[in-house]
Amino acid sequence: MSYDRAITVFSPDGHLFQVEYAMEAVKRGSSVIGVRTPTCVILAVERRATPLLQDPRPIRKILTLDDHVQCAFAGLTADARVLLNLARQECQSYRLTCEDAPSVEYVARYVARRQQEYTQRGGVRPFGISTMMGGFDGDKACLMQTDPAGTFSEWKANAVGGKNAKVMREFLEKGWTENMSEADGVKLAIKALLEVVDSGAKNMEIVCVRKDGKVSMKEEDIAVVVETIKAESEQGEGNEMKD
Repeated sequence: MSYDRAITVFSPDGHLFQVEYAMEAVKRGSSVIGVRTPTCVILAVERRATPLLQDPRPIRKILTLDDHVQCAFAGLTADARVLLNLARQECQSYRLTCEDAPSVEYVARYVARRQQEYTQRGGVRPFGISTMMGGFDGDKACLMQTDPAGTFSEWKANAVGGKNAKVMREFLEKGWTENMSEADGVKLAIKALLEVVDSGAKNMEIVCVRKDGKVSMKEEDIAVVVETIKAESEQGEGNEMKD
């Protein structure tokens, strides 16, 4: 029996191959990094180069789900458009019913539930995306992640998408601290992205989600941080050579 053709059938060793293939689609997508600090959540995305004649403005990897929730994704853009539009509708429905904003965890749980539903019945396929959501629940900054299997989890810092996600995650583990400032969080996210992005600031998209709203970093501001990181790296190499 070909176990990779039926999404509802486990292989003898306990695998759902279509779900694993969806996770491979995520690995082929752009790299996404999330960093949580006490005052904000930073979402940073690798922006792939577009054809010369294509207008790059409609291509966005960081989207607004609600006034206080931003979402970055890695994987299939078309799948993300459908799934995240459902999440936006759920946020509006929650506000209409409860007269309050949904928590970041509630939104992540909803997205994960929809992803899981598409792994359990025939005639459909899993969503080929992982999401990284940042926002505030009251005074608390939250960073949540979902994957094609339908699981969700909260993180202090994480990386998904791309072939070097594990390397970037290990880099974040070494650099993240509990009380880091927003500037240090941005620098850490950019340093991690530079592990995979060769062309610097023009291929990065960064959003800082604060309690009072989001701020999208301009390319010039990202370029300043990139140059600072490169200068610090060159200075460190120079000191090592002297020693």
